[in-house]
Amino acid sequence: MDNRVSRFFDGLKGKQIAFIGVGVSNTGLIRLMCKKGLSCTLCDKKSWEQLGEVGQELRELGVAFDLGEGYLDHLTRYDVVFRSPGMYFNNGKLAAARAAGVAVTSEMEVFFDLCPCKKYAVTGSDGKTTTTTLIAEMLAAEGRTVHIGGNIGKPLLCHIEEIGPDDAAVVELSSFQLVSMRQAADVAVVTNVTPNHLDVHGTMEEYIGAKQQLLLHQNAFSRTILGWDNAVTRSFAPIVRGDLRWFSRREPVERGAFLDSEGYLCAADEKGVTRLFHRGDIRIPGVHNIENYLAAIAAVWGEASPRTMHTVARVFGGVEHRIELVRELDGVKWYNDSIASSPTRTIAGLDSFVGRVILIAGGYDKKIPYEPLAPKIIEKVKYLILMGATADKIEHAVTACPDYDREKLPIYRVDDMQQAVAKARELAHEGDVVTMSPASASFDKYHNFEERGRHFKSIVNAL
Repeated sequence: MDNRVSRFFDGLKGKQIAFIGVGVSNTGLIRLMCKKGLSCTLCDKKSWEQLGEVGQELRELGVAFDLGEGYLDHLTRYDVVFRSPGMYFNNGKLAAARAAGVAVTSEMEVFFDLCPCKKYAVTGSDGKTTTTTLIAEMLAAEGRTVHIGGNIGKPLLCHIEEIGPDDAAVVELSSFQLVSMRQAADVAVVTNVTPNHLDVHGTMEEYIGAKQQLLLHQNAFSRTILGWDNAVTRSFAPIVRGDLRWFSRREPVERGAFLDSEGYLCAADEKGVTRLFHRGDIRIPGVHNIENYLAAIAAVWGEASPRTMHTVARVFGGVEHRIELVRELDGVKWYNDSIASSPTRTIAGLDSFVGRVILIAGGYDKKIPYEPLAPKIIEKVKYLILMGATADKIEHAVTACPDYDREKLPIYRVDDMQQAVAKARELAHEGDVVTMSPASASFDKYHNFEERGRHFKSIVNAL
């Protein structure tokens, strides 16, 4: 075991450790800490009954509990607090705990401190998961042992003792994780930045600042990949240290990756331009996935061969909940795009289809504007089915658009996913496409977008 890892766990002996939230990252970490003989308390808004089997398992491991509405009231009694990604770093009670000398951290922050191998980190408003997965796929195809985690995959700190110096850690990082991080990745990728999560961050400035944390702690030996086609990420260039590379779907770049005028994905560096493969060789649909490939190529250029990149493009079938073909029934194709929790994601999803589609949208309100989505809906949607807390906002944005014609784009309102699928099936004819691409978060009816996507797929598969 790496000396830093053993010193870390030894340093926690005799300390009182709290974990806020019983999510995936914290649950695995609590199990590990208990095996190390450390004193652990779970602080969670849930009741004992709501914790269910997980609570019983943790109790048997010796975990103490602080549950219910006042679960954040006693943080100053602990030496170390691990917050889950969903717990906002600037929460007043967390701030008070820090002021009282409590070490407030997270699974991913500690992992970055202790990880012995090369770290590739990906953030952005859109494309994070697919880009992260593509980087991991390309490195694994070259024979590297790859550990994928962060906002996806497994909680990596729980496996820190298994990671060797020659391995690769590929992590997706959300703004909620980055807002408190002060660690650097060896390779940092920012896909794009568009309005998102403003219900939590409050301002676009704070959201942008969270994304910049990935770059502010880089050193001269790091590599940074930025999206040239996005004005916000392009503005990050002055804060980059080390090797800055770009990716662009719209124009050539001197260092990085781009799509040329004939549709070939190319890599560029001081040695010149290398044509890799044609966009038509990419198995997963959508122009946004061309961008994801370009970002991944720029990230691993020099570590993965052109042949490997081409092979991944031809065989990689995509990530669940991302324009995922669920089934074809009576000539109608049904797609699950539950990951589309913002207007920009839904725009990218709609642009993946050639003709006009039947769109199921709506969900939890993240306080982001829907006006940019309206023209794309008018262009690409033949029937619009709305549900959830954002249904009013989406409908108003569409109907207020000067090009809106109610005869060409009927809008239907439903109460839940079951009704949405039933209405879509009633409206669909052979040759149609139905896509559930909500442009909204899932929290009004589901714990997360994965649960929403699985529910949609179960209803569709039962038709």
